[in-house]
Amino acid sequence: MDLSSIVIVGGGAGGLELACKLGRKLGPDRVTLVDAKMYHIWKPSLHEVAAGTLDIHQEGLSYPMLAHNNGFNFVLGAMEGLDAHGKQLEIAAVRDDVGDEVLPKRVLQFGTLVISVGSQSNYFGVKGAQDFTISLDGPQQAESFRLKMLKHLATLDLRKKLDSSASLDIVIIGAGATGVELAAELREASHVHSRYGFSGINAASDVTITILEGAPSILPVLPESVSSAALRLLEQRHITVVNNCRVVEISSKQVEDASGNRYKADLCVWAAGIKAPAWLANLGLPVNRNNQLEVEGDLRVKGQHHIFSLGDCAACVQPDGSMVPPRAQSAHQQADYIYKTIMNAERGKPALSKPYLYKDHGSLVSLGSRSSVGSLMGGLFKASSMFVEGFFARSMYASLHLMHHYAVLGGMKTFLLAMARFLLKRATPLVKLH
Repeated sequence: MDLSSIVIVGGGAGGLELACKLGRKLGPDRVTLVDAKMYHIWKPSLHEVAAGTLDIHQEGLSYPMLAHNNGFNFVLGAMEGLDAHGKQLEIAAVRDDVGDEVLPKRVLQFGTLVISVGSQSNYFGVKGAQDFTISLDGPQQAESFRLKMLKHLATLDLRKKLDSSASLDIVIIGAGATGVELAAELREASHVHSRYGFSGINAASDVTITILEGAPSILPVLPESVSSAALRLLEQRHITVVNNCRVVEISSKQVEDASGNRYKADLCVWAAGIKAPAWLANLGLPVNRNNQLEVEGDLRVKGQHHIFSLGDCAACVQPDGSMVPPRAQSAHQQADYIYKTIMNAERGKPALSKPYLYKDHGSLVSLGSRSSVGSLMGGLFKASSMFVEGFFARSMYASLHLMHHYAVLGGMKTFLLAMARFLLKRATPLVKLH
């Protein structure tokens, strides 16, 4: 691998789209994607994996397949070190489930490096949060939650025959998009599960779902119209929302807030905040208190002309002093900006004259298979924002996933994949039952 190579670390929404676009132009000898996993899951769909309404074995896209189809090289392994001056990065050994080494440690040279390793949960020092909650940081955690929920449902079905007051209590900490979407998806999934064998369970009353939020309202970063509509729909689904609730301690069976209130929790999900992976602070690059890499307006890491960063792990300050929010649309826009920057350099054209500027096209929040709410903003409509709800919003939400697939698979394969999923749902259970 020579020093003209472009290495992208992290195959999330932004990193994978960038690898695909560059690979189609420059080929596998020039473009390499590094990731610790063998397959890609679109992170905004992890709440569906956790509820069992989406199967990761059907949804996951193989990185080697994507590399072959889009003309880039794929390297399996986690980044664990960086020599910025020598333009080398260290890739950790890969081991199987029993600890046997599959691939040894490796060193990759690069000419340009793009770090897009996403984020992980920020527990803010809450006692017991890391030990007694599940976070949807990746498909493994989402699948782990799904299996635990199935086990609890099976146990509850047996307990109901002996104790009519028995229940399964699920607490979700954080009412951002992840927490709200997960709650709605779990309620829908619990109804479906009760029809597939757990006939002794009344999903609406026997499976309690509670969201605890520290802010005065749910979805605090979105317009009030979206928050109010989402709250109404959650209440219709018998989901309890507690605002202005600061969690101070979590144990194996309960959650306690600063006011001394205790909430029974057989399953507890942490969705209250994110930060960049801690190991980024050990690379010798500038980071903020959330371990995010500090970048300039052109998305280059400060002091490093040949290293870029994008997505949740990048601390990108806008001209007005605000931070670019950790959203999939941010990563998509930043990937486009870096792509143009690199291709201009390849073609001998001048660098982009303007720094990256985040454009908010609005937000959509899924509330099950039939409902979504959100706001559309920016240049899509003449109004500064437009509230959307119901079937229209749900259709637009579904289209976001298809747009991501279009970027990495192309039009025909995306169409065939969508059709295959539509037909498959007619022949398989609505939830994954094993």
